[in-house]
Order: sequence, then structure tokens, then C-alpha cells
Amino acid sequence: MLNNLFGRFSKDLGIDLGTSSTRVYVKEKGIVINEPSVVAINTRTSQILAVGKEAKEMVGKTPSHIITARPLSKGIISDFEVTEKMLRYFIEKVHHDGFTVVPRPRIVIGVPLEITEVERKAVEDAALSAGAREVFLIESPMAAAIGARLPIEEAIGNMVVDIGGGKTEIAVISLRGVVTWKSLPIAGDEMNKNIVQYARDTFNLLLGEHAAETIKCAIGSATELETPLEIEMRGRDLLTGLPKEIIVTDAQIREAIHRSVRSVVENIKATLEQTPPELVADIYERGIVLTGGGALLKELDKVISKAAEIPVRIADDPLTCVVRGTGMLLESPELLKTIALPSASETTRA
Repeated sequence: MLNNLFGRFSKDLGIDLGTSSTRVYVKEKGIVINEPSVVAINTRTSQILAVGKEAKEMVGKTPSHIITARPLSKGIISDFEVTEKMLRYFIEKVHHDGFTVVPRPRIVIGVPLEITEVERKAVEDAALSAGAREVFLIESPMAAAIGARLPIEEAIGNMVVDIGGGKTEIAVISLRGVVTWKSLPIAGDEMNKNIVQYARDTFNLLLGEHAAETIKCAIGSATELETPLEIEMRGRDLLTGLPKEIIVTDAQIREAIHRSVRSVVENIKATLEQTPPELVADIYERGIVLTGGGALLKELDKVISKAAEIPVRIADDPLTCVVRGTGMLLESPELLKTIALPSASETTRA
């Protein structure tokens, strides 16, 4: 009763609970939060010091009693308590300017394709503990397809490749359902690690992951660029222990991430091989749509198109496709009921 009363004054939310970033969509307002999925915690007092951008700026710079945690790993909750606190922080931030004392929003959350029942229940419980009155879980590629405005309700093959921070998810969607799919733990974070390892092996340079991500975004590419690029790579020399700066080129970074890029391309081809021929014909005509931050890697669309011999396009604002999809589902309750995953709590009780 009280939940329903508070719910009337709460703002319904769509959430992309990603490994790297969490984005929140508010009904009738759009995306209001886009922050890193990072939390800074004081281990002496168990107090949360910062969430999001502020916490990410602390990574690698904290004293021993302060830790910076990423409570999600490969799209799955790895630290329930921290995830709950992070969600509560974002929910309260959204309702900060309103009149709601105890926000009780309906929440739609994007989750990975191969999520288990236990992992589904962890997401639901974290959202409910953080203040939600009702939680709906949607497969992330489905949300991405809706956010990219693909006709998922029609008998047409739509292929979405969602390259996030922790996972790459490849799905062929038709008639409101996923027909064939593949999920692999190779995405943006893995490419950052590739660059860190390359710096260590090639230059004896210890590089932070944040620095590696900056380099990847600036000059990373999937194939040779028309205009060569270069950037400073700064870290600690493993031989002398002193700070060191070198100049790296796009060709060197391409070499570093080559194996990860090839793995994504090969899995896209493997998914097509498992797809019914009628749907492959649709995909051949309509093309593959790339979403997620990894879609912004330079020339990746051309590499996939050449390998699969199918047109490839990057969705408009690929970073926000999943959260926009969850937000659009708040406006379409009938579609939401059709494609939402079964509640793990109800399954457990049954």
C-alpha cells in the first residue's frame, strides 16, 4: 500500500547497469545519469566516499584504507552490497529535486544474455533493496535493438552486436525474441588490458588501465588508417622504477588489440552460421548494427563488413542504445511484459 503511494510520486527509471558505466533514463526526461560504475569505499568505516566520475578519478591514487571497487564484472554483479549502494545513490540522485521522501520507482534494467537465475535474482534483489517497488529485467541486446529503433516486433531478422566494457553480445532478433546469439568476455576492458600488456612486453613500461583506455579511444583502430596517428604513453619504467614517456603509433596499438578484435569478428561470423537462412537473407539486406562503446573503435565497422560480407552500420549514439531501449520500454508496458525475463524471485518461490 505504502509502496504504491510512494510510487505515484516516484520517477520510473530505465537503467543500463554496465561493467564500465551506469546510465539512467527517466521517463519523459531522457538520460539524466551517465557515470562510471565505480565506488570508492573507506574500509575503516565501511562508508561510501564517492560514486561514479568522482570515484573513477580516485582509481590508483588512494591510500591503503580507501579502495575503489567496480561492483560489476562482465555485466554480472560481483559485489552485491556495493551494487545496492550504488543503485540507491543513483535513485536518490534522480529524485533529489522532487518531493518524494522515499522514492519507489519501477525500474527496467538491461542484463547480459547468458545470465543465470541466481545472477538474475541478485540484480532484482539489489534493485529492490535500493528502493525499487518493481523490477523488470531485459536482455541487453534486445534493449539495444529497441534503442536503435530496429523493428524487433516484425518477422524480420535484426542483428545487433553490443560491444560494452566487460562483454560483447551478438544477437539475431525477430518477433520480439532472440533467435541465435553468442556472448563473449572480450570487449573494451579486455582491449585496455591488451594495451597494458603490450606496453609491459614491448617497452618495459607499467601502464595504468585508465591511461590505456585514453590511448585506445584516441588512436585505437581495427585496421590501417588513412592518416597515421600517435600519442604519448606515460607510465613507470620497469627497469629503473622512474617515470617514463614514449610516443606510440596507431599501428602499435592496433597490434596490441588485434587478437581481441579478431575474436569479436570470428564470433559474429559463427553466429551468422547458426542463423536460419531466411533471417540471414534479411540481415544481408538490412545489415548488422553495432552498439555499445566498442562500436566507436575506428574502422571496426569496415573490418566486420569485409569479414562477414554484409553491410555494417554504427547506431546513432551507440553508447546509450541500451539505456534508451529500457527507457522506451517504460512507455510501452505491453511490449515490456512480453519481452521481460521471468522474475527469478517468483521462479524461486514456485
